[in-house]
Amino acid sequence: MSEQWEFQIRATLTDRAAELICEGAGAPELEPLAAVAERHHAQIRNQYDAFAEFVTEAEASGDTGTALYKWTKVTIEDPVKAAKHKKIVTFYINGEEVYPRAAAEALEADLAPLVGGALVVKINKYDSNPANNPQPPAHLCA
Repeated sequence: MSEQWEFQIRATLTDRAAELICEGAGAPELEPLAAVAERHHAQIRNQYDAFAEFVTEAEASGDTGTALYKWTKVTIEDPVKAAKHKKIVTFYINGEEVYPRAAAEALEADLAPLVGGALVVKINKYDSNPANNPQPPAHLCA
């Protein structure tokens, strides 16, 4: 029986678009990006904020022994990595972090015209197959 993987769309934003997203305001410059998200019932989530929230929740629950926690904590505390992740947004469709391929591909197609413009540098589609995703470094797994 084959597994059906789910997908996620992320976009790397221009410096200005990332700055506006981080400010959290509904800036008029972001309207093309917001319109695409709205058409797909998607919320735009800054990747750095998602990482920081994960760390905060893990610390609140005392679940700080996992490699994923350690890796995420190191990432948000590293200024270079933090700056990188502040430029990446994840699209949550109907509040879900991963979604069916058709939904991901439709969102990706609608975002494609924005690539190279004032808002989006590139788009990435990821699947939920662990074999296709980075794993925590070995030194954090001990």
